[in-house]
Amino acid sequence: MLKAVIFDVDGTLVDTVDNHARAWQEAFAHFGIPTTYQDVRSQIGKGADQLMPVFVPKEELERRGAEIDAFRSALYKRRYLHEARGFHRTRALVQRILADGKRVALASSAKGDELAVYKRAAGIDDLVDTETAKEDADKSKPHPDIFQAALAKLGIRPEEAVVVGDTPWDAKAAAKAGIPMVGVLCGGFAEADLRAAGCREVWDDPEDLLAHYGESLLSKG
Repeated sequence: MLKAVIFDVDGTLVDTVDNHARAWQEAFAHFGIPTTYQDVRSQIGKGADQLMPVFVPKEELERRGAEIDAFRSALYKRRYLHEARGFHRTRALVQRILADGKRVALASSAKGDELAVYKRAAGIDDLVDTETAKEDADKSKPHPDIFQAALAKLGIRPEEAVVVGDTPWDAKAAAKAGIPMVGVLCGGFAEADLRAAGCREVWDDPEDLLAHYGESLLSKG
């Protein structure tokens, strides 16, 4: 029996993926690390611990990884965080899930203070049952830690939950945690990539998922 829906946040409930990619690319450029916007964007959905090794040589990562991440975090909060906007009908989707007798949790690689901004932007800060942030996981997606932490806080088994996310990294992490995932395209990742990573079904965005709620895993489990 389905008891809870666990949402990724960036790119799933709030429109932030492009700005995360810009912040990372600008941070890498500041430290003399060449990247392209598209290469960086393809890795968004991972936390810093998994994203930086894709672009930063090992010795440089050991020497300056914490400095790079701190610079990127400060840059994002200063320049981009205030631009976060919730996708259309996100609040209505969460209300529909709650009305269906299910609980709602958030599982994000964002830091706790960023997550608070995102909840307000999406209009769901008064609706969420529980949440996990970067501080709750040893390793970020595509490792399963953040979803396992959400299950532990909810007190349920993997088969009693469904994840909603926008990236292949969400799907890989959910699969490792034993949780089926519903994909959404509003984060900008291709449907084929989401399905290849393990998504059971894919919808356009929260509004589309709400419109087809009765047909989706969120209803059927």
